[in-house]
Amino acid sequence: MSNPYEMFEVRVSAIEQASPLIKRFTLVREDGQPLPAFSGGSHVIVQGDSFSNAYSLMSDPRNLSHYQIGVRLEEPSKGGSAFMHQQVEVGTRLTISTPNNLFALDPSAARHVLIAGGIGITPFLAQLHDLEGGDTPYELHYAFRSPEHGAFLGDLEAGPHARYVRFYIDSLDRRLDLKVLFAGLEEGAHLYVCGPKPLIDGVIDGAKAAGIADERVHWEQFAAAPAEGAAFTVVLARSGRELRVEEGMTILQAIENVKAAKVECLCREGVCGTCETAILEGEAEHFDQYLSDAEKASQQSLMLCVSRSRTARLVIDL
Repeated sequence: MSNPYEMFEVRVSAIEQASPLIKRFTLVREDGQPLPAFSGGSHVIVQGDSFSNAYSLMSDPRNLSHYQIGVRLEEPSKGGSAFMHQQVEVGTRLTISTPNNLFALDPSAARHVLIAGGIGITPFLAQLHDLEGGDTPYELHYAFRSPEHGAFLGDLEAGPHARYVRFYIDSLDRRLDLKVLFAGLEEGAHLYVCGPKPLIDGVIDGAKAAGIADERVHWEQFAAAPAEGAAFTVVLARSGRELRVEEGMTILQAIENVKAAKVECLCREGVCGTCETAILEGEAEHFDQYLSDAEKASQQSLMLCVSRSRTARLVIDL
């Protein structure tokens, strides 16, 4: 598909150490003009020479004089987080994309229940601004491993949302009990979760066990799904070339390793949609967050950067 993003340059105007592993970066336009509009849950893609990473916008959507993103230093880093933490300083110029939102608040919800773990707090900070002063009740449950790793606590404790926020700290034996939380939910409440995969899986599985409909559960995780499962063959229909995609390898990596075709992929995390490719034969195992459940079930296309194959042979329009 064509690239839906417009790339432009910003300058880093401030950097804050929010926790031992997380920094907050404030980004502004050089010309002083307002940045493109966004809503809570939106992300931008930061593009460097050897990486493209998606980061949630965490600033107030009503204030377009700047954007803010939070970046956790990953170990090992794919390149993006190490660059942001170790090389970016005030005054550094970065290339970013226009915002896109795959994690928007559902306007039909009777209540918004936000569940964050670690760096997963970032999209909710912008969503809280969207919810402020509205008619729909909301609450935020924020879990982190120890007091020093609770990033952006000042924003939450001193802001207008303080009475709607609950903190859960592993080291103090204050843990989030999802079963208790789900048991008390009214009909029509929607769940939103962002954070480590075990938390996301726990919310999805717990909600299902509690009888909460799938359409009331929303999640986001900016990390490519592990390329698990048996090896398979991918066929590039336009050239007829057949490639072996081994366990632990993505389709995109298999293509790039032998330069079998030119593929545009901005994020490599299944969120930007730029590597969407039509399926001509076989079935994909989808791990992206870009396609809807209905689109995934239709087996019409897949994201090369994260998807696998359910079948031993997969033919794609490339």
